[in-house]
Amino acid sequence: MSQSVPPVPPVPPTGPAPLAVPRGELDQVVRGDHGHPHAILGPHPHDDGSAVTFRALKPLAESVVVRFGDTDVRLEHEHGGIWAGAAAISDIPGYRLVVDYGQGEVEVDDPYRFLPTLGEVDLHLVNEGRHENLWEVLGARVHRYEEPLGGTITGTSFAVWAPSARALRVKGDFNSWDGREHPMRQLGTSGVWELFVPGVGSGASYKFLVLGADDVWREKADPMAYAAEVAPNTASKVYESTHTWGDDAWMTARAQKNPVDEPMSVYEMHLGSWKRHPGGRFWSYDEMADGLVPYLADLGFTHVELMPVMQHPFGGSWGYHVTSYFATDSRFGDPDGFKRLVDRLHQAGIGVILDWVPGHFATDEWALVKFDGTPLYEDPNPQRGWHQEWGSHIFNFGRPEVRNFLYANALYWLEEFHADGLRVDGVASMLYLDYARKDGEWQPNEHGGRENLEAVQFLQEMNATVYRRVPGICTIAEESTSWPGVTGPTSGGGLGFGFKWNMGWMHDTLDYLEREPVHRQWHHHDLTFAITYAWTENFVLPLSHDEVVHGKGSLLRKMPGDRWQQLATLRAYYAFMWAHPGKQLLFMGGEIGQESEWAESRELDWWLLEHPEHRGLSDLVRDLNAAYVDTPATWAGDVSEAGFEWVDADDAGRNTYSFVRRAPAGSGEPDLVCVSNFAAVPHDGFRLGLPAAGLWTEVLNTDAHAYGGSGVGNLGSVLAVDGGHGSMPAHADLVVPPLATLWLRGPRPSAG
Repeated sequence: MSQSVPPVPPVPPTGPAPLAVPRGELDQVVRGDHGHPHAILGPHPHDDGSAVTFRALKPLAESVVVRFGDTDVRLEHEHGGIWAGAAAISDIPGYRLVVDYGQGEVEVDDPYRFLPTLGEVDLHLVNEGRHENLWEVLGARVHRYEEPLGGTITGTSFAVWAPSARALRVKGDFNSWDGREHPMRQLGTSGVWELFVPGVGSGASYKFLVLGADDVWREKADPMAYAAEVAPNTASKVYESTHTWGDDAWMTARAQKNPVDEPMSVYEMHLGSWKRHPGGRFWSYDEMADGLVPYLADLGFTHVELMPVMQHPFGGSWGYHVTSYFATDSRFGDPDGFKRLVDRLHQAGIGVILDWVPGHFATDEWALVKFDGTPLYEDPNPQRGWHQEWGSHIFNFGRPEVRNFLYANALYWLEEFHADGLRVDGVASMLYLDYARKDGEWQPNEHGGRENLEAVQFLQEMNATVYRRVPGICTIAEESTSWPGVTGPTSGGGLGFGFKWNMGWMHDTLDYLEREPVHRQWHHHDLTFAITYAWTENFVLPLSHDEVVHGKGSLLRKMPGDRWQQLATLRAYYAFMWAHPGKQLLFMGGEIGQESEWAESRELDWWLLEHPEHRGLSDLVRDLNAAYVDTPATWAGDVSEAGFEWVDADDAGRNTYSFVRRAPAGSGEPDLVCVSNFAAVPHDGFRLGLPAAGLWTEVLNTDAHAYGGSGVGNLGSVLAVDGGHGSMPAHADLVVPPLATLWLRGPRPSAG
């Protein structure tokens, strides 16, 4: 803290002469292009031990004094804002600078008297691209130095990787945005530049001034910043977390689980358009915790997936054009606000999956682009470094330090923010060199193929690292091609993801359901095809934001017929999806029958819940989630062929599908049979093959009056009798409602 100080008589000018420095080096310090300003500035003992020279860079000062104990050493202006003097002492004291800028003297600490905040091991790991805790050594970290004679000096250590830069300065609200006083030093050959600035604490805004290899000065946000200013402002912010986590029970239990074997019903959402205040103001992270947590807990979703919460200046990108990978989106509050949201979700039993975008980054000149005057983060080859479809830069996956930056970022969100999973965006665009490129616009790999071998290496490194470091989490690939082994182990050449989005299932089922019921029989196997490859990967069934934007309309509007038929089809679809092998994901608004296409600029159509039929859809989703979690047959065998069997996959004439979800052997849990009728008429006397005789409970009927249906059903149960039907040993005759799905839970297996 700067403070006014009374004048102290200076040491007479008869003291020792300061060590001489060549004029050329002084010029470099003044210009800001001296790569090692600590070699000139700060304290420097004389070789014979007779004195210590002090130099300070204070371009706007009228006088500068070094003070230690009851001694003052007046410095003389030497050159271009550099002040110098010497004291006849043998050891460097703990001292401060007394500076007069023409408005009275202030006492401050000298940044150039402190040792580097990074050790040799850290620099070695950074240099090799193997520092898994990169965020703990780079960026802006509040740091405390213990003085040898007592006391603590608190400030901020600024450290940034810029190997081709000629010089760096840090500027911020702590130096009137004038970086001349704070040139940074390069630490060996690591490419890391560092400076500890005393007195700078959490909340300070800053940027780096980077003199690039091309001799151009650029203002840059910190690639490793923990926080950022609210757009359209672009500075980074120093941030020290004070959050105390309260989710110990969740974290302990999570570490013992494998998400593949657990229920997973995911609510995907965009924080900025779920709900807004009147007038359009965003909800804060804390307000979101107050409103979102009870909402999701009531509906029974096991997880929420958040579209990117990393800092991005353009809201219309939905977060997929990131500028600060380590900073939370400042539109909604600070990083601790986001931690409180995650904490509250965990305490309510809800997991948190974050969308993560390592495939490309934003073009903003003040961010990662050409950071040190060279293509540092981006691939220098425009045929590999520019994403033609999205108009953004592609990371240089062949550079170890860049891969390190990315997988350390994955660890950061999983460890520092307790995220339970990462959904990796655009994996297909990373895997193929010819993605969105025509002939002649891409170059084959060293084997002549179209695979991006460096991106494959990165994904394998990332997955292997996070699964080793953070047990119980999952990574999910948005991958739309037939790339083999997306969820295969890296030890066997797979990419190592926990799950893969099943885009084929999504396209096939929507293509089928968008047709009028009378035409569906000709496309019957659109709904059965996914089973032919269901166990080649660990799948998530996504009805994501991508299906309700860009003129595609809402899920409700995709369904044919009048409003009753649209809602009925949607209810039947959801129940079919929840019973189908694979975890499920539903984008926000799908649970209320969102009327309009999603737009990030407005909140959802919450007024629809004033209509009983839309409230009924929401009630169905709640009951689906409850029945799903309570029925292990629907999720415990998702990745095993033994957990599924068709009852009838070929009833095209009646638009029906029926299948068994089998409980794990020896679990003592009942099987579940799902029957879906996508015809607009009911089927009476419908003979259904069943795995066992006995009473089968109708645990779910999407045509129930409570959901807005017509009320056709089986009075809560059906009795199966011995006698084979199809491949099943028993059967029952029942009524199947129109545009509806039934869930029938069987008798518990006998103990024998």
